[in-house]
Amino acid sequence: MWWGVAAALLANVFFSGGFVLEKRALNSLPGLDIRRPARAVRLLLGSPLWIGGSLALAAGFVAQLVVYSTLPMAVAQALFISGLVLLLLLSSRALGERTSGRERGAMAAIVVALLMVVLSLDAHTDAIGTSSPAPLILLLSGVSIGAGIWVYAAADRRGSRTPPPRPRKAHGTHRAPKKPSSGVAYGVAVGLVYGVSSLAIKGVSGHLDLGDLAGTLVALLSSPYPYLLLVTGATGLILSQTALQRCRASLVVPVCTTTSCLYTASLGSLAFGESLPDDPLRLTLRIAGAALAVAVLLSLPSSEPPASATPRELPPREPLPEVPPTVKIPFVNSPPLEGREP
Repeated sequence: MWWGVAAALLANVFFSGGFVLEKRALNSLPGLDIRRPARAVRLLLGSPLWIGGSLALAAGFVAQLVVYSTLPMAVAQALFISGLVLLLLLSSRALGERTSGRERGAMAAIVVALLMVVLSLDAHTDAIGTSSPAPLILLLSGVSIGAGIWVYAAADRRGSRTPPPRPRKAHGTHRAPKKPSSGVAYGVAVGLVYGVSSLAIKGVSGHLDLGDLAGTLVALLSSPYPYLLLVTGATGLILSQTALQRCRASLVVPVCTTTSCLYTASLGSLAFGESLPDDPLRLTLRIAGAALAVAVLLSLPSSEPPASATPRELPPREPLPEVPPTVKIPFVNSPPLEGREP
């Protein structure tokens, strides 16, 4: 079990570092569009920095195989959420992103939820699932991927819709301009897709047998898991990179990670037969921890605050009174007379 904990912490380092590298690369690339996936992939593959970040993420997914083969899914997700602290530190140092007090409080609450889930674990009684019915996995995957794409498209439409300024009404009220999206909806959408990817990685880990590589290959190809990895990999690539380019990594990635972990810990545990604790105290801690994480996710702002406070506009100045024309006084304002004796 300790190998699984070490692999989870190592995966957090790979994931956090990979996201930061990708974000730095995306800042220098032209705007990506999910409606033009071929162009987006061409731009991404042309960036060496982005390739380095994607290789780091791939190493994190490999570490996940070790985690899922040695730890229950709920335990693994709790450890993965702890990587958010490292991500916030890296995004602040390497990207110059600043988080608000509300967001830092939300991250602290997520750490508390993590501790509650960890305290609910029991290495002697927590079962590790290895398989799940293929129809159930395909049903969960299809619904989740469709929901993720729908949420992303809805957020994209809201973000691109800029209402024209309305004239001031007679009573002096007008509609406030729309604030840019903070990335919460984008993070939820990508988290749903990556949640399916976590289920696929969990299924692959259950089929791995290093002593029989040929049998492992046949078993994997006859299961839905490698094909789900291809679908979620392509879909998650386009959605996550456009979201990272438009919004702060310090908000998109925590929301994505929280959504993916809650999805995997709840639906994944049920799909792979990993039951909830029997002890009332441990059961309360696990449910309360998951509920706290969901509440924190829902409390995050859906729009970005203004970049800087605009100075208060001064009232228009009243025009200065017109100066009357200069009154000409004889022998004062008139030119001197030539030839006149003083």
